[in-house]
Amino acid sequence: MNEARIDKWLWAARIFKTRSIAADACKNGRVTLNGMNMKPSRTIKEGEVVSVKKPPVTYSFKVLKAIEQRVGAKLLPEIYENVTDPKQYELLQMSRISGFIDRAHGTGRPTKKERRALDAFVDPVMFGFDDEDEGDE
Repeated sequence: MNEARIDKWLWAARIFKTRSIAADACKNGRVTLNGMNMKPSRTIKEGEVVSVKKPPVTYSFKVLKAIEQRVGAKLLPEIYENVTDPKQYELLQMSRISGFIDRAHGTGRPTKKERRALDAFVDPVMFGFDDEDEGDE
């Protein structure tokens, strides 16, 4: 077996969790071979370099063995060689670090500090009305 469908190979090599996710990635232009977008049915051969975009990083894999059946994680070094540029990993690390620093206020879940500030703002008002009503009687 010298050839394999690219969606099956991406799934078998454990680059994507399911074959349907791999096929969707191909359809949406996130999988390229020599700079060209690939359809899920495109066959790949040993020695070709497949690029997979998983924002913010573009991973590159050299096909060592074209397989269509999923293998154990320990056998992956026989299936592909990771030839991703080290700059891509630096980009990934920078995005992880800056993820919360540049977060605009009001987007996403509140931080612990913001949550405490919200609780301090809301709780006294809610309990304050109960205290005033009891004092008027």
